[in-house]
Amino acid sequence: MVQAYILIQTEVGKAANVASEISGIPGVTQAEDVTGPYDVIVRAEARNVDELGKLVVAQIQGVEGITRTLTCPIVHI
Repeated sequence: MVQAYILIQTEVGKAANVASEISGIPGVTQAEDVTGPYDVIVRAEARNVDELGKLVVAQIQGVEGITRTLTCPIVHI
């Protein structure tokens, strides 16, 4: 199982709507709107890196109001 944090920038005033919509996507375990350089932080999981990439590109980036994403896979050192 691969887990990642996805940092999201949104259009002004869209963070709450984006977080709400993303929280319903299968594979997303948590979605919160936050303050700072990013507007929404998502925790997601997938079977492998390819599935994680498909989740981000095909589903999360398709949510209206998102302007940029940064995917940060979790590593266990």
